[in-house]
Amino acid sequence: MTLTPRPSRMKAARVLLGVAAASSLLLVTACGGSDADAGTEGADYGTVDVNLSWIKNAEFAGLYFADANGYYEEAGFSEVNLIAGGPSGTSTEAMVLSGGALVGTSSPVGVAPVIVEEDAPLKIIGTTYQKNPFAIISLDAAIAAPEDLVGRKIGVQAGVNETLFDALLEVNGIDAASVEKVPVQYDPQPLVNGEVDGFFGYLTNEALTLELAGQPPTLLPFADHGLPFIAESFVTTDEAIETRREELKAFLEASLRGWKDAVDDAEESARLAVEEYGADLNLDMAKEIRQAEEQNTKLVVTEETEANGLFTVSEELMQQNIDILKLAGFDLTAEQVFDMSLLAEVLEENPELK
Repeated sequence: MTLTPRPSRMKAARVLLGVAAASSLLLVTACGGSDADAGTEGADYGTVDVNLSWIKNAEFAGLYFADANGYYEEAGFSEVNLIAGGPSGTSTEAMVLSGGALVGTSSPVGVAPVIVEEDAPLKIIGTTYQKNPFAIISLDAAIAAPEDLVGRKIGVQAGVNETLFDALLEVNGIDAASVEKVPVQYDPQPLVNGEVDGFFGYLTNEALTLELAGQPPTLLPFADHGLPFIAESFVTTDEAIETRREELKAFLEASLRGWKDAVDDAEESARLAVEEYGADLNLDMAKEIRQAEEQNTKLVVTEETEANGLFTVSEELMQQNIDILKLAGFDLTAEQVFDMSLLAEVLEENPELK
C-alpha cells in the first residue's frame, strides 16, 4: 500500500498519536538493567514483570500457556507477573521506562510519540497481532467500505477511539461533516436498538457479542482501510536490550512456545482466561472461545508468520507502520522503532519455533 501525505491526513494522524502520547506522560528514567546475561541454560532471572495492554482475557492466551505449561520456568524465570492493563492500568511505555516491567504490550502508535517527544529509548522486539482489531461494526446498515459511512450515525466512544475514528475518516478522504458521531459507551446496545448505524468496536469483542446473540455483523476493519498498524507488540527499552538481552530472548522464546500452543487450542485459551488468569472478571466462555478463534485466524497467524514465525514483522509491514507514523509528523525510521534482532536470534537458535 502506498500512502501519499496530505495536510488533512497528517492532521488527523497527529491527533491520533497525540492521544497515545498523552497516555504515556508518566515517564521517568529508563529502567536499569542487570549485568549482561551469559545465556539461558541454567539461568536464574527471577521474576519477569510483563505489562499487559488490557484485562486478562483470551487476548493474552499465549502468555497464559507459557506460564501454565512451565515454559517461563524452563527459560530461567522463577515466576511471571502479568500486570493487567485496561481503563485503570498504566501504559506499557510508562511501565517499562520506570522499571515497573521488563517488557509490555503496546503498538507503534503507542511508542512513536514517546520516542519522538520524550526522547524515550523504546523498541518493539516482536508483535503478537499482525493487524489491529479495530472496526466499525454494523447490522442492517451493512457498512463495509469507508464510503458507506457517509450520511450515517456512528457510535464512537470518547477519547482514543474518537481520534482513531477521525483518522479513519481522514486517511480515506471522508469529510467528517458528512458523518454524524454519536457518543456511546462500550456496550453495542445502541446499535442493536437502531440508535446508530455503526459502532466503533473490536473484531474480537463487540462483534463477537453480537454474533453470539444471533445478530451477525458487517465489519469495516481499520487495518484493511488505511490504518494497517500492528498491535499487541512487545516493547522494551534500549538499555534492557543491551544489558538484559539473554533475559529478553528467554522471554520471547517461552512466549513463542506458549503462543504456538494457544493458536492450536482456542478452547483451552478460553478456559485459562475464564477459570484461571481472569477468574475474577466473570468472562463468558463462549465469547472467549470465539475471541481466541478470531484473533488466531485474523490477527495472529498470517501467511507471513507461517513462513517466518510468530511475532515476526515483515519489512513490508514494518514500512507500512513507519509510513503511518510519518503521515503524523513522526519522521522515524524502522530502526528507531523496531529491533527484531533478538527474535531473529531466538528463531535461529530454536528453528522448531518457526
